[in-house]
Amino acid sequence: MISIKIAKIFEEIADMLEIKGENPFRIRAYRKAARNIRTLTNELEKFADEGRLEQIPGIGEGMKEKIYEILDTGRLQFYEELKNDIPPSLVKLLSIPGIGPRLAKRFYDELNIKDIEHLEKMAKEHRLAELEGIKEKTEQNILKGIEMLKRGLGRMTLGVALPLANEILDQLSKLPEVKRINTAGSIRRRKETIGDIDILTISSNSKKLMHTFINLPQVERVLVSGETKSSIITYDDIHVDLRVVEPESYGSALAYFTGSKAHNIRIREIAMKNGLKINEYGVFDEKLNKKIAGENEEDIYQVLDLPFIVPELREDRGEIEAARNNNLPDLVNLSQIKGDLHVHTVWSDGGNSIEEMAKAAKERGYKYLAICDHSKSLRIAGGLSEDQLRKQIEEISKLNNKYKNFTILAGSEVDIKADGSLDYTDELLEKLDIVVAAVHTRFSMPGHEMTKRIIKALQNPYVNILAHPKGRLMGVRDPYELDLDEVLKVAKKNKVALEINSFPERLDLNDIDSKRAKEYGVMISINTDSHITNQLDYMALGVSVARRGWLEPENIINTKPIEQIIKFLKS
Repeated sequence: MISIKIAKIFEEIADMLEIKGENPFRIRAYRKAARNIRTLTNELEKFADEGRLEQIPGIGEGMKEKIYEILDTGRLQFYEELKNDIPPSLVKLLSIPGIGPRLAKRFYDELNIKDIEHLEKMAKEHRLAELEGIKEKTEQNILKGIEMLKRGLGRMTLGVALPLANEILDQLSKLPEVKRINTAGSIRRRKETIGDIDILTISSNSKKLMHTFINLPQVERVLVSGETKSSIITYDDIHVDLRVVEPESYGSALAYFTGSKAHNIRIREIAMKNGLKINEYGVFDEKLNKKIAGENEEDIYQVLDLPFIVPELREDRGEIEAARNNNLPDLVNLSQIKGDLHVHTVWSDGGNSIEEMAKAAKERGYKYLAICDHSKSLRIAGGLSEDQLRKQIEEISKLNNKYKNFTILAGSEVDIKADGSLDYTDELLEKLDIVVAAVHTRFSMPGHEMTKRIIKALQNPYVNILAHPKGRLMGVRDPYELDLDEVLKVAKKNKVALEINSFPERLDLNDIDSKRAKEYGVMISINTDSHITNQLDYMALGVSVARRGWLEPENIINTKPIEQIIKFLKS
């Protein structure tokens, strides 16, 4: 977990430098380095050992020296010095949506506010308004931000939980004493946020298995250590439980601990009506006082005369009725995705060249990739001027001559202005293969205005995809107000796809809204919004959202071959 540790240190350095009012380019460099390091999971030490740290986008000579200092000593002197100047509790204020570094420093300097609890108390007492420029609405927004932060406490995004769970599964599954192993709980259902990680296993030597588990390199401290259940806290403050169950109960335990609670209740109700009892140990015929299933999860559904219901659908949102009617969806899977239609490069705020992104996409078996760097208005993200975009189109055209059976599409993530107009002229948009429109400013517009703004953009004949349609960043920004039904109607009429943005903090559209889009007949594009090559692997997260949203391959444009993609874009 050293990559997580270093990423967190660099993120905190960036926060502290912001509070001190340091050079914004220096701050941005630390954030970029942290973001790229996080995607490396267990590969960072390999880069360091092989002397290849500079190959990580955003890692220059200075960053490289700091990484080696942490790897060699376990600490970073510069970081320790900053902590002497800036109280750690003050840095935590920046985790509140709407609190920037300047405001946090003002609260500290002028009101002696050092932590979130004190800030909340002062806001409720309207003491913040004593500061010049702070209004009642600002206090309300701060309280709303604190509430949002509290909602997320104790939960992590799927993008954080899943890689860790997969690491642990990979390490434990290699042990000869492990016979079967799987995640359970909300992570197996691929919910967008996870409370903790549950793992179930069958083991021929549970004592040895548990000893290995509590001594994994990810472990910071052990909460419980036993032969059938152990609990640990990882370095990234994530709770992981490991349970060993009997082989004859593995399937029923997996179903029971996967949930959801509402789904399990429905299953138990069906069982009771058939004179059966279901629990974590198996399915029992109460009249015969006999266990009739439990070893395999599929058998639990079979004895209830139901087809197997995949974990992502187990939310009591109609899956029981669909199963009874033999009408469960044939859900999309990752192997069916043929390309990514929204990625960034060094031309704007990405860390890799067009060719590097294309090569990484090809390595993942893709047939096409759409380069969609930011448009000119988004200066903070290095948005491209008209001339830069024309040059990029030319470069993509030349690169396409190098590839067989792979196509790079020239696109842009074009900003939707406050009035609904787009950031480039129609004359320039016409030269692109694909136009991905997105809102990046004025998130607090009233719902009717935001709806009108987005609808106007969708009516532009060159727009193909609406990116991250509701604009949320989990734990940072709630979705903006929007009449999604009206947007879906216009998207359907104008043949515009809506995006499931696979970036871990977004996952937008969410599962429920994706299902609504399907019901309206609106096509979906699952994209990663990648800024470096490793982030192309986020596609798995977007596919999980799609599966929870009942989406099938036919509902998703980037399951189609390039010929159909081009036809869709031209339509």
